[in-house]
Amino acid sequence: MTSSYDTIGRPVGRAEGPAKVTGQAMFPADVNLPGTLVGKCLRSPFPYAKIVSIDPNSVAAARQVPGVHAVLTTDDIPSHLVGRMLRDMPILARDVVRFAGQKVVAVAAENDDIAEEALNLIQIEYEEMEPILDPSDSIKTGAPVLHPDFADYAGTPDGARAYPNAAGHGSWSHGDVEQGFAEADLILEHSFKTNHQHQAYIEPHASVVFLDDTGRVQAWVNSKMPFQVRQQLSEGIDMPTGQIRVNPTTIGGDFGGKGGFMDTHLGFWLSKATGRPVRMTMTYIEELMAGNPRHPAVMTFKTGVKKDGTITARQAHLVYDSGGYAAFKPQRGVTYGQRCLGPYKIPHGQIDSYVVYTNQVPCGSMRAPGDPQSIFAAEVQMDLIARELGMDPLEFRQKNLVQDGDASPLGHRWQNIMGMRTLDAAVKEAGYQDAKPQTHGKLTGRGMALCERHVGAGSSTVKISIDSDGVVTLYTALPDTGSGFYTVLRQILGQELGVAYDEIELENWSTDDVEFETGVGGSRVTHVAGQAVYRAAQELKQQMVTMAADLFGWPEDDTGFSQGQVTAPGQTSVNLGDLVSRSGGLVETVHTYDSERDEDITVFCVQIAEVEVDIETGQVQLTKFTSAHDVGTILNPMGHQSQIDGTVMQGIGYALTEDLQYDDGHVTTLSMGEYKIPTMPDMPELRTVLVQSESGGPTPYGGKSIGEQGISSVAPAIVNAILDATGVAMMEIPVSSEKLFRAMQIQK
Repeated sequence: MTSSYDTIGRPVGRAEGPAKVTGQAMFPADVNLPGTLVGKCLRSPFPYAKIVSIDPNSVAAARQVPGVHAVLTTDDIPSHLVGRMLRDMPILARDVVRFAGQKVVAVAAENDDIAEEALNLIQIEYEEMEPILDPSDSIKTGAPVLHPDFADYAGTPDGARAYPNAAGHGSWSHGDVEQGFAEADLILEHSFKTNHQHQAYIEPHASVVFLDDTGRVQAWVNSKMPFQVRQQLSEGIDMPTGQIRVNPTTIGGDFGGKGGFMDTHLGFWLSKATGRPVRMTMTYIEELMAGNPRHPAVMTFKTGVKKDGTITARQAHLVYDSGGYAAFKPQRGVTYGQRCLGPYKIPHGQIDSYVVYTNQVPCGSMRAPGDPQSIFAAEVQMDLIARELGMDPLEFRQKNLVQDGDASPLGHRWQNIMGMRTLDAAVKEAGYQDAKPQTHGKLTGRGMALCERHVGAGSSTVKISIDSDGVVTLYTALPDTGSGFYTVLRQILGQELGVAYDEIELENWSTDDVEFETGVGGSRVTHVAGQAVYRAAQELKQQMVTMAADLFGWPEDDTGFSQGQVTAPGQTSVNLGDLVSRSGGLVETVHTYDSERDEDITVFCVQIAEVEVDIETGQVQLTKFTSAHDVGTILNPMGHQSQIDGTVMQGIGYALTEDLQYDDGHVTTLSMGEYKIPTMPDMPELRTVLVQSESGGPTPYGGKSIGEQGISSVAPAIVNAILDATGVAMMEIPVSSEKLFRAMQIQK
């Protein structure tokens, strides 16, 4: 029952592209129900302060502004705390503000200008307190406790708190690190720091919420996890999930940042107060001061080695800056940093990872959450150790890289380990061992970094139908985040049914239409939703075969599909629509695929950067970048390459330019003109190497993940290239030209 129509492996364009470029795609900010009002917030100007009073006369004056329908303070709504897992954030600040940008008062009005006019009238008296602006300060003895009621919050992790300001602690170990250090000839310890990185999606957070005439909550939210948002909303407004419907919308970019609720609770209370739908759309100023960017981190790595380069032990102490709240984290407890020992043979390893409160912007997920910070530190230290030993960084990695039969640093026994093959392919393509080009006035260098990452798992349900006209429709509750999986899912279905992928209709389910969907993220979609589609297609094909056999008397074992037709030897083929029509109408099947993560599978990536550093200015110019990936079957080469390209670009920004800058706890980079993401002129010559393994991966046809696996090793490869060029070790990113120039001057 194989198809002669081949779509898997073809570099096809986006099936959903026409709807986006013609404006047919519906984003939350496009939802315009009759009577929709605009919701706006007055935000705290201080990073840490008590709210002494909100002047009632000013609130009354705001309510009298023509076109204002509601003004809400914390006294007008229940005192619930909300969050994705740990519920520690008030909907509107109550008694205290914990970051500059926290919502204090909300207004619903006819338009933005009226809302702003009302907000400008409100007078709030604050008593400023000394903020904690560095995660290292948060864990010092005597630091002010930012959440004294932490023990009473819902969703707190199990176990005792390591520090009064810790929101969570994760620990992973293998062997005995003290024994490993005792066996070492040399022990090196280095500290590293990373700063905030915003996801920089084009579309800011937006939602429309309406308490309809039947008493049900209707929500349109640009969240990639609508079922989780429904649960979070339920917990925050005391309504059962059955009374809440999250409707499907398109999402204008995610990169991990749109997995939560953002303004939906507040939208509900404004809608309830006014009896009207309320739309809340963050400006980009609000995004940069109050979104949920990647966590900054302060990290210390201690590694023991023998004189011949054998690693005996590695210990990592990681402190991630949660900001004022932990409400945007997707897990209960801490999972950040668990891969930071690297894909190396280390018999003794210990990781302790903390997420701590400060008075900066609350942080959330961004592509491969927790890994880019910790792997930056880990891989930069690898080069520093190699230099101390007098070894080439390549030789040092080759000596310690895990191979088949070796245990990972945490004791996992991965199958079909592709690290060495991927490293060798990257080195060859990059010309890593060739003589470096010489440029007048500039220093040149090459650097590499390795990482590995799992293939995600979860639950996904799909439905496939074929109508009497032969139209194939795929139903899914997955929101479109722009990563291309709507195209890949249709490619899988087209391959199995022999139908052109771009002729397959796709319908989005709401949270009313299916019991559950894990959602997008964690490198899971092509695996989990792909398998759901593939298996549903097999069931549908069997239905069609049985129908044809019953209807025409064909032998069932010889019946199959070709180019959208049902066929049997010596018989006239029948197209799917005719078969469905003759059998009485619509044919459909539903399939749910559930999986847990397979710890035996991991995917390797090697990045090699080549840089030029201007001696006079410290300006870094990337001249060539080689990105090598351990892959299985590539379902869509165009989409696959776009994920690699995007990963490299985001990693370049993380290494060199992107930084939410602060002044006394206030974000000062409040526009995309100041928060500098890379543009096409910043992209170097990019060489991609795809190293295919024989065993493949868990997706249909043996594919592996690609969306997150490469991001973590981009920044350390660049910083290691800078070290190779200048001899200067940069322990903090981003590496601006000013930072590097000062470091070069100090070295002189």
